Amino acid sequence: MARTSSEDEAAAIAAAIQRFVAETALAPSGEQAEATAPWQQAALIEGVSAKSAFDPQGGERWLS
Repeated sequence: MARTSSEDEAAAIAAAIQRFVAETALAPSGEQAEATAPWQQAALIEGVSAKSAFDPQGGERWLS
């Protein structure tokens, strides 16, 4: 038996699709072209902090 989504679930899906489209669209020309999307900023920060958490002397340090 197929289950249909509620109005709230459908709205959440539509909002997620719209946000994805907005964040992955081509950047406008000009000053805004250099702006980084929030998810990209978070990924860059996480990637940098992941490298600093690695201890080449053996093991990993905990980030807190």
